[in-house]
Amino acid sequence: MARIIGQALSDYFGQQFIIENRPGAGGNVGMESALNSAADGYTIAFVGPNNAISATLYKNLPFDFIRDSIPIAGVMRLTNVMEVHPSMLVKTLAEFIAYAKANPGKINFAHPGIGTSPHLSGELLKVMAGINIVGVPYRGAAPALTDVLAGRVPVLFDNLPSSIAHIRNGELRPLGVTAAKRVPQLPEVPTIAETVPGYEASVWYGLAAPKRSPPEIVEKLNQAVNAALRDSDVQARLTELGGEPMPMAPAEFGKLVSEETEKWARVIRAANIKLD
Repeated sequence: MARIIGQALSDYFGQQFIIENRPGAGGNVGMESALNSAADGYTIAFVGPNNAISATLYKNLPFDFIRDSIPIAGVMRLTNVMEVHPSMLVKTLAEFIAYAKANPGKINFAHPGIGTSPHLSGELLKVMAGINIVGVPYRGAAPALTDVLAGRVPVLFDNLPSSIAHIRNGELRPLGVTAAKRVPQLPEVPTIAETVPGYEASVWYGLAAPKRSPPEIVEKLNQAVNAALRDSDVQARLTELGGEPMPMAPAEFGKLVSEETEKWARVIRAANIKLD
């Protein structure tokens, strides 16, 4: 996603945008580097749910994302999906919840790591549905998906793009998408909220700049991103990834990040999630 937007920004400004991966600590290594960069518009950060989640999950972060950044723009929204191996006899989320309540602590769900949006999607369901299922963290989505496809773990919470092919060919049975509304890629799959009212756990992406970045630069970048999101080729790429454009003014994106930070803080505390 960052590369798609980076190329669109390169075309818009006529200057090359370089994507630099800085992995580690749930994205916090890269974010710290970005926020400590010069506030001149030449280093910006790709933002996702992990930044909202990390604010509570990590106790000693060397930065406060909301305090130390300026929102630029929203980019994309997509959904996670809850799915089960076909050997699990439940056909609907309501059946799954009933089964989980009858077998507390006996059902495992795979996810790509503690503090990821799929992990918190599962924890949010636990809290809202009043069930006790056990999260099994993996080092990324690929190994989690491999074990669920093999039937070693019965349940998976995952980003839709990496699971959709397995859903379509019948290797996985979707019980619900985590977004607030059904998604066009799988219109027959209900939302989790249709069974658990009020449930919502969308995945979202956007851009931010270091604090003290000049407002006029932030506004220029916002205009460029929103122009990219109106481009039919960019829109097609987002659809291929299972998402939809999320154009926003800087203040709108900042409000989203703030609300998501508060939301996931409540879930982390309610589920007593801690890093080892």
